[in-house]
Amino acid sequence: RKTLGLEVKYDGTVNARVPMRAPREIIERFIREHEAWIIRKRQEWSLAGNNRDDMSGLPPIETKEGKAKIRQYIEGQVEYYAKIMGITYGRISMRNQKTRWGSCSSKGNLNFNCLLMLTPPEVIDYVIVHELCHRKEMNHSGVFWAEVEKVIPSYKEQVKWLKENGGQIIRRMK
Repeated sequence: RKTLGLEVKYDGTVNARVPMRAPREIIERFIREHEAWIIRKRQEWSLAGNNRDDMSGLPPIETKEGKAKIRQYIEGQVEYYAKIMGITYGRISMRNQKTRWGSCSSKGNLNFNCLLMLTPPEVIDYVIVHELCHRKEMNHSGVFWAEVEKVIPSYKEQVKWLKENGGQIIRRMK
């Protein structure tokens, strides 16, 4: 490795990635210089994991009961939005995915990433609506995005949140 890098994980731990022979003083200075960023990232993780009253006390997503609780929450939201949108769907699956937040098959089966529970509720709702909109449009055309916007007018904010924060959540799976 030729560069210095920092990562703040979901549990608040900080990993410094450094060149093999980097002097300790340089590493410590680099961390001190990025202290404000580290604090901000830890706060974001805290908010992402603890900002939902209905999700308090969620068991770890890696456990069987954690996956069941997440599935129950997602199923309720899918049912709610499907009724509003007048859409039917097939089965719902929860997976530990490394690259996707959700998907919709041509048969109407919906897949969601368990890690969604580490995102704010409006992001979860956006991903659910996004996948349900694929029941009307199996593409990302202008018509598709217009359907998303009908239900989630602020969807661009959720897309932005996922672009800025999603990578760090997804890295939890690696």
